[in-house]
Amino acid sequence: MNFAIVTDNLGRVYKIRGGKKTEPRELVALQDVQLQVKQGELFGLLGPNGAGKTTLIKILTTLLAPTMGQATVAGYDVVRQAEKVRPRINMVSGGESSGYGLLTVRENLWMFAQFYGIPSAVANWRIRELLKIVGMSDRINTKSSDLSTGLRQKMNIVRGFLTDPEVLFLDEPTLGLDVGASRDVRLFIREWVNQDPRRTLLLTTHYMVEADELCDRVAIINQGRVLACDTPESLKNRLQKEVLFRMQVSPLDSTQADTFESLPGVRKVTHRAFDGYAVLELILEQDDALGSVVNLMTTQNIHILNLQKREPTLEDVFVDLVGRSMEEVEKSGYSEGNQ
Repeated sequence: MNFAIVTDNLGRVYKIRGGKKTEPRELVALQDVQLQVKQGELFGLLGPNGAGKTTLIKILTTLLAPTMGQATVAGYDVVRQAEKVRPRINMVSGGESSGYGLLTVRENLWMFAQFYGIPSAVANWRIRELLKIVGMSDRINTKSSDLSTGLRQKMNIVRGFLTDPEVLFLDEPTLGLDVGASRDVRLFIREWVNQDPRRTLLLTTHYMVEADELCDRVAIINQGRVLACDTPESLKNRLQKEVLFRMQVSPLDSTQADTFESLPGVRKVTHRAFDGYAVLELILEQDDALGSVVNLMTTQNIHILNLQKREPTLEDVFVDLVGRSMEEVEKSGYSEGNQ
């Protein structure tokens, strides 16, 4: 089997100095990352902001050297053979700056194509075709400084596909896009991979739906470690032996919610507060464990407003692996800079 990306015990440690007299401390951004991405695969890295996703992509795209371990992309070592990796890849990051504001959309994309040695006729044809796909044909002669944030991001995404790379890296590509634009981009991504079995795409995201909809396989990453890697369905099937409920209840605080986890048969409880009510997500070992939860709520004068039994999602898988929801991890302020 051909692998487009392989990592072996890959790690990255940063040395951070606090001052002239302070000894540098080590911040671990990645640790013991083992991945094999097949050629032709749309592979997802799913994790919260600060989990190490961007650090991993920077290593794989030769922008950052690993501290330990090794990685190959398109069959070449990213450190020793970086000059062979670069012509075969491309990368787009969500929210990045978009070329030169005084140049038109076509001029910006054409200029980028020249960096890769693409003949002008081929470049202009690809530009027109790709802009048509993302619904920007009417903006081809618009200065990029006059584009909205969403349109600038679409132009960035076109730039990534313009060189028709063997391996394409998309780092949070739909960041900042509205629902409609995000849907268009996801459809485009999936179609591009399907058109040619030699194409491989690695996508990083912290959007569960995006990973579930798009990816052939997903690696869940947190605090620089890969916690699980499989197809979205197989990851969700891990929890099929559990029972999942969503409860809408009268307002309660996180301390009250935590007490439910001490009950027999209750594996995980996550809590989200809203205006006038709260939502509890429960992972139970079996159905009858719900009885003890309801009884405790009664003693605490917590009223159940709605109760639903549901199928597992990738969010549930993340909670099962990490112990907290993606939202809770991100709100805690965790980032690569404080690992």
